[in-house]
Amino acid sequence: MPDTANTAMQRHWNEVAGPRWVSRAGLQEARNIEVAHLLRREAASRPGERVLDIGCGTGATAIPFAAAVAPGGQVTGVDIAEPMLAQARQNIAKAGAGNITLVLADAQVHRFAPDSFDLLISRFGVMFFADPVAAFTNLHAGLRQGGRLCMAVWASLAENVHWKIPFDIAVKHLGAPAATDPHEPGPMAFRDPAYLRDILAKAGFAEIDIAPQGFKIIGDTARSEAEHAAMFGPAWRLMEEKNAPDAARQAITAETEAAFAPYLTPEGLRLPGTVLIARAKRL
Repeated sequence: MPDTANTAMQRHWNEVAGPRWVSRAGLQEARNIEVAHLLRREAASRPGERVLDIGCGTGATAIPFAAAVAPGGQVTGVDIAEPMLAQARQNIAKAGAGNITLVLADAQVHRFAPDSFDLLISRFGVMFFADPVAAFTNLHAGLRQGGRLCMAVWASLAENVHWKIPFDIAVKHLGAPAATDPHEPGPMAFRDPAYLRDILAKAGFAEIDIAPQGFKIIGDTARSEAEHAAMFGPAWRLMEEKNAPDAARQAITAETEAAFAPYLTPEGLRLPGTVLIARAKRL
């Protein structure tokens, strides 16, 4: 991929996380559907608007936004991972969403047409930039004057039991992780609202508002969610860091499954979580 500033994340999402995500695409999108609805409500898109979906993945946000901006509107989805976009193409074709364009690119450096979007959106797609100020400065340039940004990012580990429970179990088995920069690229890079606010301000955004919103992770079974935790997120990263043997991974997964069981309801697994909804404008 030309013009890539995030080579480590490009490799991770094309070779590891992207294929894993696609292999579990139905479960993956179902578990975060409440956040997709939340983002759609908070962004308040209108017919005729031009939307850029950053880190669009398999199209779970691009498709409903494409319906919301019709007639006359257009959604551009950008993602660094070809496996995710391949799945997105299938999902878009199935939905019959003819007003979506997909771009394989690194949004930190890709040259979007200046002043070309009315709305920038993202659901968990912006926390992986090597240089977030540079990335949001680049995205700001693609937004028209008066245009809006609305995105969902993860809040802290403590506010998201689907990660905290398996991580605590993994620490018990493997020991604490090595000290790292709390703002290094990763799912919770923007968990500190003050840090995110500073990034957006330095990138030129104004009228910045960042607020927590509760929601539920929607799982099928305690087992499937425990398996997910062993493939993504803080517990998985700790297991990789410690080069955990298969027996330890299996023990962590089994213990996580048992810890998730109290969250089962007649409708399935429901795990309380928190996201930050960040809104801003280009004046």
